[in-house]
Amino acid sequence: MLTNISEELIRQMQNIRLAVFDVDGVLTDGKLNFLPDGSEIKNFNTLDGLGIKMLQKAGIQTAIITGRSSPQVEKRAKSLGIAYLYQGREDKLTALEELWADTGFNAENTAYIGDDLPDLAAIRAVTFGATVNGGHQFVRQHADWCTSRQAGQGAGREFCEIILAAQNKLDAIWAEYL
Repeated sequence: MLTNISEELIRQMQNIRLAVFDVDGVLTDGKLNFLPDGSEIKNFNTLDGLGIKMLQKAGIQTAIITGRSSPQVEKRAKSLGIAYLYQGREDKLTALEELWADTGFNAENTAYIGDDLPDLAAIRAVTFGATVNGGHQFVRQHADWCTSRQAGQGAGREFCEIILAAQNKLDAIWAEYL
């Protein structure tokens, strides 16, 4: 799992204590689906949900910073036990800095995954900044790592598992399912 990743990046990931996720284009496929009454539908992948729970089990806190606001995201965050939720935040870096100020986490112990230009400053600010396969090409150029899976298709799970692998915690978590 850690092939094609530098030893330096693996060392950096060993310090991660907070993993931050964008929603649309990472935990969902990025499509916006509206019903005739104007309400919105979001499709989340259960692979990502279990990955987030695996991080939490390993002692890594989780957060969402998203540019849109929706009750579906609030419900999903609550169901997964995500500790920190920032919705309606177009300036992702400002939201991330507020999260750090509120919690005591910092750039050196934070990972972030996003897919588009509003995520770029946050991706560049953290010790491990990732994007998804199919994310904007400029973001891919500046991210530390890119998933092989598409958004909404388990890309978030890949992000979780690469962090756990770098911290030598993944095999033990998998073994619990044998």
